[in-house]
Amino acid sequence: MGPGSPPATGAATPPPSAGHCAHPHCHGPRFGLRSPDFPASRHPGSLSRGPRPTRPGPASLRTILAAGASRSGSEARGRRSWGGASVGSHPLRLSSSTSVCISRHPPSRCSGGAELPVHRRGPEQRGWLWARSRARGGRPAAGAPEDGAEDEALARGGFLESFCESAETRALLARLPAVLGDRAAREGALERFRVIMDKYQEQPHLLDPHLEWMMNLLLDIVQDKTSPADLIHLAFKFLYIITKVRGYKTFLRLFPHEVADVQPVLDMFTNQNPRDHETWETRYMLLLWLSVTCLIPFDFSRLDGNLVAPPGQVRMSTMDRILEVAETYLVVSDKARDAAAVLVSKFVTRPDVKQKKMAGFLDWSLHTLTRSSFQTIEGVIAMDGTLQALAQIFKHGKREDCLPYAATVLERLAGCRLPCSNQTLLRKLGVKLVQRLGLTFLKPRVAEWRYQRGCRSLAANLQLCAQSPREPTVHAETPAGDGDCDVPEEVESVIEQLLIGLKDQDTIVRWSAAKGIGRMAARLPKELADDVVGSVLDCFSFQETDGAWHGGCLALAELGRRGLLLPSRLEDVVPVILKALTYEEKRGSCSVGTNVRDAACYVCWAFARAYEPRELQPFVAAISSALVIATVFDRNINCRRAASAAFQENVGRQGTFPHGIDILTAADYFAVGNRANCFLVISTFIAGFPEYTQPMIDHLVTMKINHWDGVIRELSAKALHNLAQRAPEYSATHVLPHLLSMTQSLDLHTRHGAVLACAEVTRGLYRLAVQEDRPITDYLDDAAVRGLKHIHQQLYDRQLYRGLGGELMRQAVCVLIENLSLSKMPFRGDAIIDGWQWLIDDTLRNLHLISTPSRQQIKEAAVSALAALCREYYAREAGEADPARQEELTRQYLADLQSPEELTRCGFSLALGALPCFLLSGRLQQVLAGLGAVTLIRPEDVSFAESRRDALKAISRVCQTVGVRAGGAPDEVVCEANVSQIYRTLLGCLRDYTTDSRGDVGAWVREAAMTSLLDLMLLVAREQPELIEATVCQQVMCCVAQQASEKIDRVRAHAACVFMALLHSGGSPVPHVPHREELEKLFPRSDMASVNWNAPSQAFPLITQLLGLPAYRYHVLLGLAVSVGGLTESTVRYSTQSLFEYMAGIQKDLRALEGFSGTLLQVFEDNLLNDRVSVPLLKTLDQMLANGCFDLFTAEQK
Repeated sequence: MGPGSPPATGAATPPPSAGHCAHPHCHGPRFGLRSPDFPASRHPGSLSRGPRPTRPGPASLRTILAAGASRSGSEARGRRSWGGASVGSHPLRLSSSTSVCISRHPPSRCSGGAELPVHRRGPEQRGWLWARSRARGGRPAAGAPEDGAEDEALARGGFLESFCESAETRALLARLPAVLGDRAAREGALERFRVIMDKYQEQPHLLDPHLEWMMNLLLDIVQDKTSPADLIHLAFKFLYIITKVRGYKTFLRLFPHEVADVQPVLDMFTNQNPRDHETWETRYMLLLWLSVTCLIPFDFSRLDGNLVAPPGQVRMSTMDRILEVAETYLVVSDKARDAAAVLVSKFVTRPDVKQKKMAGFLDWSLHTLTRSSFQTIEGVIAMDGTLQALAQIFKHGKREDCLPYAATVLERLAGCRLPCSNQTLLRKLGVKLVQRLGLTFLKPRVAEWRYQRGCRSLAANLQLCAQSPREPTVHAETPAGDGDCDVPEEVESVIEQLLIGLKDQDTIVRWSAAKGIGRMAARLPKELADDVVGSVLDCFSFQETDGAWHGGCLALAELGRRGLLLPSRLEDVVPVILKALTYEEKRGSCSVGTNVRDAACYVCWAFARAYEPRELQPFVAAISSALVIATVFDRNINCRRAASAAFQENVGRQGTFPHGIDILTAADYFAVGNRANCFLVISTFIAGFPEYTQPMIDHLVTMKINHWDGVIRELSAKALHNLAQRAPEYSATHVLPHLLSMTQSLDLHTRHGAVLACAEVTRGLYRLAVQEDRPITDYLDDAAVRGLKHIHQQLYDRQLYRGLGGELMRQAVCVLIENLSLSKMPFRGDAIIDGWQWLIDDTLRNLHLISTPSRQQIKEAAVSALAALCREYYAREAGEADPARQEELTRQYLADLQSPEELTRCGFSLALGALPCFLLSGRLQQVLAGLGAVTLIRPEDVSFAESRRDALKAISRVCQTVGVRAGGAPDEVVCEANVSQIYRTLLGCLRDYTTDSRGDVGAWVREAAMTSLLDLMLLVAREQPELIEATVCQQVMCCVAQQASEKIDRVRAHAACVFMALLHSGGSPVPHVPHREELEKLFPRSDMASVNWNAPSQAFPLITQLLGLPAYRYHVLLGLAVSVGGLTESTVRYSTQSLFEYMAGIQKDLRALEGFSGTLLQVFEDNLLNDRVSVPLLKTLDQMLANGCFDLFTAEQK
């Protein structure tokens, strides 16, 4: 397939009305490239983003033809005068040989203006990007997982349909002379114009109908001889902003470019200072302008007849002056250097200039390269400009003109040792120049041996389909047809340097080298091109770096899309690409390989478009499985989306992927954005298709269970839980034995993941057995059962529960204990139960020795394992507890509640809360008393806020476990005899305001107390509402209302939610709620869902309304006093504002004001010795007095 090949028939990706670029000068994609330090979503192989909006696709055929007509008609209108000379705008012509690009972008991206086909990307890349867009659902949407910000920006950009600020821009440009004298106004105008233009960075084609008049207004200022220099510089700044947005290639066409324009532009350079960093835009635009004017179809010697040299100076020809300007600005440090390279490429390649000046300029360039060093800033700048100029010359110059110098340039370039430079841009320019030199050595030709898929014009395909069904084209390998092709010796050196460039550390260098490999191979004989393919395949060695793998993938994709990778090579290439799809190498605490996997997806996408289905048919099973695995199991979101897009392209182009449409429906762009959803939901759906089940399981076992990222290991184990039910026989006979052998691995990650996977696979098989009403032993043989039972003892014997690795193994074995217990493994009465119990107890007792990041997870795993273990193995047949085991557990756990270690108290509090009902039976009073003692604040454990928090959680869980029965025994259930003590314990914890170096740690206790009160109140209201006394209910509601009016946002939001849940409890309402009717009017259920209680601006106006209800006034005022007198600016502002609004409402109500004042004095009296309340209360009172809240009392006294 050649670079200009249109798409194949039957493609699923483009819409029926879309075509494809067939322009012969499309040289490949121009993606936004990044170094490896950045995410791989921007490199050429990336599929994660879809179409890059900064480079819109070409317009439709109708638009292009309209553009040609309008440009031709406007050519005369665009003429302007400069000193009496007639100056016209550059005509845009469409010849019969012009290839037209039919847009493949969404309609919104091509509206608002005509555009000639500016070929910035190759046809395959445009289709590739469009496939990514289609994979995302056609257009980006805000709020996409893990990519929300950019998708939202793209969505906003897609709403633009025209240049809406046309009138404002015209007025802005017209008043430039007026704002010149005012610096603030000048900078404001410039900034406003920049903001307007930047808005169209993603859709610059919308500016096209307006470029001409904007340039006219600005060039009128430049051409006016009376314009001051500052105004001219300002005009060029505006011109540069337009050029930056639209691109200089489009803008060049609009510059005046007649003979009379040459000297004025040259003369303007005499007033320029190359070192003036304030006016670099002027020099940049002048160089671009000069690059257009130097294309006049007349010999420059004709312009020298009337030249007059200043006194004492030698007269310089126009040609020499232009060359001097170019050489001067090729070594400057600003952006004018880039424009100078453009100027050189257009000027030196002129027929009259190349004869006289090309050799001299090349000598100067090579001398500059030789004497410059990339180890100095000046040397880097000089080499950058020179390499840009040389690359442009060998790109735009005729081959016969450049060939005599190519060998010399190549030799001198090798002496510069650019691959050793640490400057990425220099290495990239070096590779670019090398490939241009290589193309100069080889004659331009179309390789007759290349692979061609057939008719690639979509319009032609549709026409053929309308006429008659198209028969499959049978391709025979074309003879080499190389003729007398002569390959110079220098080509070998070029290929070698490009292959080295494929292994560069930076993506932009690798991508340039990959394009060079593709272009060079297209001009080589078949045998030599095949040698190049073999050399590229050498990059895929595990001795090579990830950069070499990435560069190799890019090169293969480039060769494939150009038709230079023959089908006979697919047997060698496909296995390599399959390895690249799962490539990942651990480096320290992270890994590399994301860009390799992304680029491998790009290769799969390119192959789908390059080959007939029959060519890829032998590899369909392997490719489809590999892409599905990458779609659902890759760690990186960009790679998952890339694989999804590649899979979609193969489904559409090849039509041979099993169940392709069904899979694409489930694994679309947005669905694969959530990693947990991919591992646990989408994978289960895809595993329902038997072609993918076993490869997915094998990949998890071999690649993901031993992954360096613990989250991936856990997700993989859970995924195996689901997939085991899809392939139970395979999981039981092959997967589980393999996992059991991995549990004894020396590698910590492998061991940890294998234990988790054993637990989840066993649990998955048990669930399937329950559905089929079979015992789990029908799936597991004796060896598997013994292996599962001995995992703990083997780890214990090898002392693998110690150290940092021991933390991971404790958590994994706790998960194993939980799952084996839930799976009802036949271990009742076995000695292993004591071993499991020891592990749980030892873990909870030594939580303080576990690192902080993993402590919470290990604690939760141990508590869950204890609950499952007790329910399965500590109950007798009649559902009663083993008395000895019950006594031992409760006695030991209650004793550990008094441990001097806070975290030990936390662990055993939660352990008591997790005990099943039969173990609590007859011990409830002891358990509640022990947990209640933990919640008390004593001098020796005042800072143990976490233990008090967990004890409250345990009390709530115990109450939920044993249930409520009014006439029950206090040692069995929550009843009338013990419910009051439970309420007192929970309400007492709402007064915990302990602070230490961590801040208000008592807030954790208060939050847990409110949650426990909510659970208990709802439980009692549902089961035995008569146990809720009016005084208790009022205490609960008032204390929660106080917390809802205090200063900590998190606590306030939690308290408000608890308050609303108690007020609007569904089913069984909580009895005796004070002022229920008034509360339901103040806080209607329908309105509360939209309130953000974290926001002081929304919370305090609602909470302060409770001051009007006598039952709540004291507690709400107590909380408000702390908020109003606090330190947080937003809390103080909105609480004060809400309080003053309430006071303003009762200013004329003496009775209400007296009631409020009396409550305020009562709060003050009760907290005189409490600095937490009294100090902010004094601040609150000060503000109230200053605001005149009590003026009614003073007025009465007067």
